[in-house]
Amino acid sequence: MTTIDYPDSATLPTAVQEALTTHSANIYRMIGHSHGMAVSFLNMADAMLQTNSVPFQLRELAILRVGHAYEAAYELHHHERFARAVGLSEDAIAAAATGDGDALSAEESAVLRWTDKLLQEHTLDVATRAEALELFTVTELADFVLTVGFYQLVCNFLNAFDITTEGEH
Repeated sequence: MTTIDYPDSATLPTAVQEALTTHSANIYRMIGHSHGMAVSFLNMADAMLQTNSVPFQLRELAILRVGHAYEAAYELHHHERFARAVGLSEDAIAAAATGDGDALSAEESAVLRWTDKLLQEHTLDVATRAEALELFTVTELADFVLTVGFYQLVCNFLNAFDITTEGEH
């Protein structure tokens, strides 16, 4: 297998170097290879975690479901910790692996269903959107769909570059 090394930060464009000063995780280091998109990606990653209107526990449940669907060990490692930190139950964390939300709250079960619908059908049909809007505001639904899509991108990048937690602090 061909291994891709992390870029030497000293050789990166100044804007990328500056953006990476507050992002030390391996995915962010590897994103440095994308000189034109790294800064925007880092801004989007920050928004996903800091200004996302989806309630923390439901957001992390969706992210974990995406991580399992993509078999992205790196993503699961980090977001299982985040999920626990925001109070997501061990049952919910386990359910994210299969998508089976039968033993979860109605809201958690719905988030797993909607995440799978986006992953498999790439859309939410009219009935599913109506169901989602019973739990979420339009803003939260928009943020939910963007979250699922962003973490699909993240998992594709992690898997394509074979990023691990090795060497992270």
